[in-house]
Amino acid sequence: MDLIKILTPDFTYPDDRGLLVQICREGYSQINAVFTKKGAVRGNFHFHKNTKEAFFVLSGKILVTAEKDGETETRLFETGDMFLIEEYVRHSFDYLEDTYLVGLYTSPVENEDGTKDIHTD
Repeated sequence: MDLIKILTPDFTYPDDRGLLVQICREGYSQINAVFTKKGAVRGNFHFHKNTKEAFFVLSGKILVTAEKDGETETRLFETGDMFLIEEYVRHSFDYLEDTYLVGLYTSPVENEDGTKDIHTD
């Protein structure tokens, strides 16, 4: 079982001006832009019950560790990589460089009642 699923952007368009990357056209209702400094950790092995998370690394390098049902997977992601974390998969990100990424969520992490779909139990 792949705990971390590799994704590919819908398309990329390089030209003499630079690069356009279409990350997605549909399927996500919350999008976050995240900057994290080298040496920091995010996630700390939390999981979501109702939300899938996709990430696109704009620049930098992170080591992602995922756990579910006694299985652990660790992968290195760098600039231009895209990946998906499914519901109920615990995950933690170790930032090996200053990193900018885009996080896309299939449903908002913040619920209407003020609770969050962020779990550690």
